[in-house]
Amino acid sequence: MKKLIVTAFALTAAASVFAQGTVTFESYGSLGTTHYWGPSATDPYLSLQGNGSADSPVGATAYTGMTLIGSVGTSPQGAATTFAQLLYANGAAAPADSLAPGGQTTTFRTGATLGRISLITDTITGLTPDSAAATFAMVAWDNSSGNYPTWTAASAAWAAGLIAAGESTPFTVAAIGGSVNQPPLAISTGFNLYYIATIPEPTSFALAGLGAAALLIFRRRK
Repeated sequence: MKKLIVTAFALTAAASVFAQGTVTFESYGSLGTTHYWGPSATDPYLSLQGNGSADSPVGATAYTGMTLIGSVGTSPQGAATTFAQLLYANGAAAPADSLAPGGQTTTFRTGATLGRISLITDTITGLTPDSAAATFAMVAWDNSSGNYPTWTAASAAWAAGLIAAGESTPFTVAAIGGSVNQPPLAISTGFNLYYIATIPEPTSFALAGLGAAALLIFRRRK
């Protein structure tokens, strides 16, 4: 009996680890339409979030000086070389810092659907199937170099100021897909790609100069 209980517990634990919930990762549907933008031409460090006038529901965010992702064939906003992915956590209204990358990546559209992502049915390991709700955020980044195929690699490069990327505000999706529920729509609000300004580390010569200046000031005071 004990062996049966242990075996059942192990199987249950394994099933929870490899649980795969599904959502329809899209930027157009019954919930509305969202567009995503490249960096500002005048301020590449500018970060905006929220729907704009071209979105549905219409928002007040003004993406002035920015072009839609996919409108340029090269870095940092080419349609085929700009990747998008969902960050997720189980449960509604989870904290933003608890969200982790999951599922597949997708790219962006061109033509009449410029600025929108290519639809995928996203199967996410660790997302509880048929659960009441989960929290998501969308991230997007420039992978024109081919060096950053995952968000883990891209987020580090973004923090180092090497590439442009962006992130939506978190949002909750109800009735996660599984064996009972169909994959629900996961559509974020809009945002733009931008660069993170980095502060260069002082060189050894600069540090030596500061040390000499401090020593000189100390001697004069003495």
